[in-house]
Amino acid sequence: MQTITKKELIDRIAERSAHKRVVVKRIIQTFLDEIIDELGRGNRLEFRDFGVFESKLRAARTAQNPKTLERVSVPPKRTVKFKVGRLMKHRLSENSETSGGDARGATAASSSTSASTQ
Repeated sequence: MQTITKKELIDRIAERSAHKRVVVKRIIQTFLDEIIDELGRGNRLEFRDFGVFESKLRAARTAQNPKTLERVSVPPKRTVKFKVGRLMKHRLSENSETSGGDARGATAASSSTSASTQ
């Protein structure tokens, strides 16, 4: 698994779209800032086929420190929930089937090759 940074994505998009890197960077950053602002306001963001971002409030609770076994109160906090959209779900399942299929296909191909050479 590889980590892709925002800089790398900006470079790819600039290259594909023939726009200047500075312009693409400004657009991407504005897009991300808007997502953060909307989630901060408690709004739900829906991108068809990609997914849905929702801001949720986690209730206060009592937890336990695993080292000292001391009870600790955890205050309520806001988190972001992401639900995968249809197209992304489909693409992810395709990729997992393909990577699993390649390994099995390569094994089958190598065993048939070795059988034909004997």
